[in-house]
Amino acid sequence: MNREILIIGGGPAGLECANSLISLGYKVFIVEKSAEPGGHLRKWDRLFPYGASASETLEKLLQQSNKALFFYETEVKSIKKSDGVFIATLSDETQLHVGSIVVATGFSLFPAAKKEEYGYGIYNGVITNADLEDAFKTGKKEFFKANRVGFVHCVGSRDEKVCNRHCSKVCCVTAVKQACEFKDLNPEAEVYCFYMDLRMFGRGYEDLYLKAQNKYGIRFIRGRVSEVAEDVDGCLVLKAEDTLTSRPLKVTLDLLVLMSGISKNPDNDEIALMLGIDTDEDGFLSLCEPNLNNNKTQVEGVFLTGSVTGPKTLPETLNEARAAALAVHKYLSR
Repeated sequence: MNREILIIGGGPAGLECANSLISLGYKVFIVEKSAEPGGHLRKWDRLFPYGASASETLEKLLQQSNKALFFYETEVKSIKKSDGVFIATLSDETQLHVGSIVVATGFSLFPAAKKEEYGYGIYNGVITNADLEDAFKTGKKEFFKANRVGFVHCVGSRDEKVCNRHCSKVCCVTAVKQACEFKDLNPEAEVYCFYMDLRMFGRGYEDLYLKAQNKYGIRFIRGRVSEVAEDVDGCLVLKAEDTLTSRPLKVTLDLLVLMSGISKNPDNDEIALMLGIDTDEDGFLSLCEPNLNNNKTQVEGVFLTGSVTGPKTLPETLNEARAAALAVHKYLSR
């Protein structure tokens, strides 16, 4: 039995899958196209709903997976299968002969500039959730001087115009988490959240939502933002409709945070073609048995894990990664 496994992607899903495979006695190769492991988790400061440190969480994931052999700033050029063995050629011309492949290449954040009506890249006061999280992480103070702040949910999610009908699953609770953190840093700020529906489905999420209202006084307005402009004083003027009262709104803000949603990894089509697997209509990689086996593809020996198949929370991603490792072990132990 070939006990060598290739994991494509060194984010949380790839790292936790490697952890489980290493504990089962396998040799693991991780190919990561960036210079460091961790994916989006490395860029985050605090995790919802309890405010756990993202860097400490990543450090725990790396404690076991450091036994894997990493290929940084590297991509897979081609994959062939011969007599049950996958031969992967990497961009540095290394060849790996492995018994199974796990794809854990994750997602990309929706490019907020595509929603031109929100003014990202046009007005200095319009930023994304990733920009704000970076400010929390690095201590950039210029954003936290804003006294009137708005959060726009579902930017690039549930939106036919940008061909993303899916819910990104994590945006609502991320907005609430970031709004509370902003109030911690600037208690005098007025904070508004503009939402379509609040999907606070996870344990602790509803408590965080109630805390945002009762402790921090954050105002939640049900309505989609139609336009953002800048007035002569450089303030942002946001137009929306309060769909609960059917009244138009105009709000003046110092800072607007766009909650960019989860989109497919742009490499998905190339990976699917290389491995001979399918993509779904929304561009995420396709599972052949999503109910019975949420890791299995049409190709024996190729497994998927994490948000490469669709939006996931971090706990869901880690659980799927462990399941993928067991699926690999079961496949190779036949």
